[in-house]
This record gives sequence, structure tokens and C-alpha cells, in this order.
Amino acid sequence: MNFSYWELKEWFTNIDFTIVGSGIVGLNCALELKKKHPKATILILEKGMLPQGASTKNAGFACFGSLSELIDDLKTHSEQEIFNLVDKRWKGLQLLRQNLGDKNIDFQQNFGYELFENEAFFEECKSQKDTINTLLKPIFKKDVFWVKPDVFGFKNVAPNHFVNIFEGQVNTGKMMHQLLLKVQQLGVKILNNILVDSFTETGDKVAIKTNKITFKTHKLFIATNGFANQLLNEKIQPARAQVLITKPIKNLHIKGTFHLDKGYYYFRNIDDRILFGGGRNLDFETEETTEFGQTTIIQNELERILKDTILPNTNFEIEHRWSGIMGVGSQKKAIVKPVSENVFCGVRLGGMGVAIGSLVGKELAALLDE
Repeated sequence: MNFSYWELKEWFTNIDFTIVGSGIVGLNCALELKKKHPKATILILEKGMLPQGASTKNAGFACFGSLSELIDDLKTHSEQEIFNLVDKRWKGLQLLRQNLGDKNIDFQQNFGYELFENEAFFEECKSQKDTINTLLKPIFKKDVFWVKPDVFGFKNVAPNHFVNIFEGQVNTGKMMHQLLLKVQQLGVKILNNILVDSFTETGDKVAIKTNKITFKTHKLFIATNGFANQLLNEKIQPARAQVLITKPIKNLHIKGTFHLDKGYYYFRNIDDRILFGGGRNLDFETEETTEFGQTTIIQNELERILKDTILPNTNFEIEHRWSGIMGVGSQKKAIVKPVSENVFCGVRLGGMGVAIGSLVGKELAALLDE
């Protein structure tokens, strides 16, 4: 394609900052850059029609880790590392709410619940509940996890579960719409359906080669999370998350965000429906992919749990299925660092994009001034 003089002049000339990825991190990076450098020309490149990856495809959990998940993380992280992770996730959620407003993202604090199919595993986690509560108390000023009896009528699970009184939920679509709106109102340009193939540095500029055009920018910020290894050499593994949603269910009594099996399964209410996702632990190898789609083994298990555990006495129909791509690694800490003098990255959000995306975007922009 031959671009016009006007197109080249307006969109691809004298670009101060280019951001790859229009998800939570990329948009928050743009917000922070515009705040600190109001006269800068900022361009965001997005390979999808909508923000690709997980930003518009996640389940909308405003969470920071279930009890069993945090206990499991202690096997590979120190107590201080776990504290820092939860502290960052909590601060990130507050920043998200502050930036966009609770009403605009339909934030609801309906509590988080963790269910257990195995009574022995519940008791094992219960024995460590006080330790985790004590560890997190400096952040929340009170106990986070409590034991409560099931009031939702679930089947094939322990009669008691853990309740997280600080957990909430957001409307993912509204959240991303508000972020896009806020960024565009500041004059940031966003180009969709454009794929970055590579970049090279020459002096104080970075040449960006895309599937549509090659142009130069002063600084490049990479915020592509699970797709980051297509441009960077970092320890990031893509992780696909499969999700389904039911048709509206009359008199649905389930309200809140729910975790099962160390957080590998998760469900919530939305618009009188149940949104249910997870199961990648059934087939880690297949789910380590950047390809969107569903697999029979995971979809069958999601439907089985829906029928046998979540909605045992309720007729339901599945209306829609989709998937998102996360970025994970052996460590839960996000990678936010300079790649070179003119290139920076904020990636590997570990499935906690809603919680830490705003903060990672802010930290990514701050690398420019360090």
C-alpha cells in the first residue's frame, strides 16, 4: 500500500513514543507518558481489531490471589516476595479504580470465595490461614480470609469455604472502553490491525518494521504480555485461558467471584449468567500457545463442573465460548525493565492483568525518566 502524504505526515512522522499493545499496560503507559510529557506525540500499535491477548477477554476478577494459590506460591517464593506481589496487586486495583471510577467499570465488591473439592486439602489450607492473614495484615489492616459455610447450594465440594472480603469484580468491556476513551481524549493515536515484525536501533531512534509500514520513533515501549517473545528474548510463556458463559438464568442466586483448585478454575455472576473459565492445568503443554481457540478436554471439564458442582439443580445453556492469552513464568513478578537505551518493556503479568496492569503501565512509562 502507498500511504498518502497526509497519512505519513500525521501518523508516522516525528513520533516521540511508540507503544506496542493497546491492552491495560499499553494504555496506562500512554496515560502516564502523556501526563509527564503532555506535548509528546504518542502512537499505539495494536495487532487486533480490539486489544488482543487478555485485556478484553479476561473474567473481570478484581482479585489478588486465593488462599490456596498464595500458599502454593510460598513453595517457590519467599514470604517477602508474596507480600510484595499482593501489595502491588492491591495498589494496582486501587489505581485502576481511581483512574476510571467505580461506576464506569461497574466495580462491585461482592467478595471472593474459594471452594474445595477435597476436604483434606481444605483443612490443609485452613491450617495455614492465620499465617497468610498475619503476613498480609500490614496491607489490609485486618484479616483477609475467613471460613464460612456454603450458602449457594454447591455440590461435591467441602461444606465450608474461604471468603475474601476485599475481592471484587469489574466489567472488562466497560473497563477497556473507558481506558481507550481516556487515552484518545488526550490525543494519543491508536492504529489497529497492524503487526510489528521487528525493530532496530540506530543512534537515538528506533526503526519499527510492521506488516504495513516501516517508520522511526524516539522511544519504543513493548506491552504485549503473552506475545512478548515474538519481539523480545525474555522468560515468558504464553498461557491460553478458555472461558464460557451461559445464557441468562432465571433467579440466579450466585453472586461474587469464585475460585477452585488453586485458582486454575474461576467463575462469577454477570448479567444473570455464570461466566466460567480455566482448566489449563489439565493440559499445560497444549495451552502454552499464542493461538486462540478451545479444546474438547477443557470445555468438557468446564461443563461437567458447571453441571455437577456450580449449578447442580439448575437448567442452563452455554451461549458463548472464547479464549485469551496470558503471559506467565516461573516467577510471578512482572518484567518491567529497559531492553536497551531506547526500548523498554512491561510484560509477564501472570494472569493478574486487571490487578497489576495499571501499575505496570505506570512503571513502564517511568522507566523513561530513570
